[in-house]
Amino acid sequence: VQSSLGIHCSIQRLIGRFTDRLPWELVLPGSPEEKSRSPSREEAAHLATCPVLQVLISPEVPYQTLAGFVEGSHGLHRTSPGHYERLACLLLLQVCMGLEHLRAQNVGQGDLCPENLLLVQCPPPPQSQQGKEPSLGLSLPRVLISSFFKVKDKQRPCSTSQEQDWTKGLAAPPSLVADELNVGMLIYQILHVDISLETALGFRSNRLPEIPSLSIYSTGLKRLATLLLHRDPCKRVSIEQARTILQVLLWGPRQELFARSKKTLTLLRSWVEVKRALLLLKFAENMVRAVGSPGLEEWLCCQYFKEVTEHTLYQVTQALYTP
Repeated sequence: VQSSLGIHCSIQRLIGRFTDRLPWELVLPGSPEEKSRSPSREEAAHLATCPVLQVLISPEVPYQTLAGFVEGSHGLHRTSPGHYERLACLLLLQVCMGLEHLRAQNVGQGDLCPENLLLVQCPPPPQSQQGKEPSLGLSLPRVLISSFFKVKDKQRPCSTSQEQDWTKGLAAPPSLVADELNVGMLIYQILHVDISLETALGFRSNRLPEIPSLSIYSTGLKRLATLLLHRDPCKRVSIEQARTILQVLLWGPRQELFARSKKTLTLLRSWVEVKRALLLLKFAENMVRAVGSPGLEEWLCCQYFKEVTEHTLYQVTQALYTP
């Protein structure tokens, strides 16, 4: 499955694969492998249950999993909550973009958890930008999603019998709702709030765990988690909507804009046009000052303002800012 995926910045690429067992056509006559070509019944049963070691060759070398990053970032979250939660939004945005790419190719992620999300170090910023935030430990890594399965004619295995009972009553098959549930739980995990599948689905409590309000991103992330984990599928946002909500949290429009002016399509269209002009001006200034190539965050920002429309913003801000 992995070798058939198209290239995407948030998907682990595969350029080679081999196992610990030689193909029979490469086994030399008289070798131990050749002698075991016709194993006994007991040996055949053992081979059937023995897992095959697979080695995958990827051009990106991950330095850490998201689980390791979250485990080691408690101190950063306490001392610099605004910087950390902005970084959390950027990491979650990459996950959503990768999941959208997988769905477009009829591929799913079998177990979306911090252990299966790999982090790749991005190139260091140019010399002129170094020294701005080194003490905060905010070097944005690139997220790589690993472990895939074909969605067609295969449903995601349920984690618990409770989830299986819950998904039986849904109109959509489990494979279509798993990503939303997992991303919702991922928000809690990144923000260092304990949550289980049973809690997320409302089996233990009708209320989700509380996310502390530590920065301007906390309320938006809490709202997004609530929308992703809603028990009613009709009220649950999709991965595509979650991606746009994260973009709004990162680059606006913020709720203060609608406190001064009534939200209309004209207002949102004007806001997008002004932001696009300012973004081009910023890149032009950086070129004159020879700052260097845009980084990952700038690229993600450009993707947002390239695709967003006033109609999309109207719908997303309604979901994000309306109680």
